[in-house]
Amino acid sequence: MAKKEMFSQVIHMEKKLLAFHEELRELKEQLASLIEENQALVTENRLLRERMEAEELHEQKDEHADHSNQDKQDTVPPGEGYDNLARLYHEGFHICNLHYGSLRTDGDCLFCLSFFQAK
Repeated sequence: MAKKEMFSQVIHMEKKLLAFHEELRELKEQLASLIEENQALVTENRLLRERMEAEELHEQKDEHADHSNQDKQDTVPPGEGYDNLARLYHEGFHICNLHYGSLRTDGDCLFCLSFFQAK
């Protein structure tokens, strides 16, 4: 009987190890997902900080510029919106209506690129 009990204990331990291995695999997948999400957020944060710094520099230049053209600043010149969207796309963000404003992680987006061809 001792051999039979020992064999059943080994089978029981094997089942526990398989369950532990499965749990470890699931944790590993969750960790990989969190690492990817963190990297995307770090990249997006860096791009937003760069954009904020560029806008601050632009605002500082505007403050020192001549304020006599206030009426012209109230209206958006034609093409400026297009240029802003192109800049956003080149900074790594979607400009298409499907994913507007989200970070592009898989390279070029065909929907965004179709916007450039439409003009």
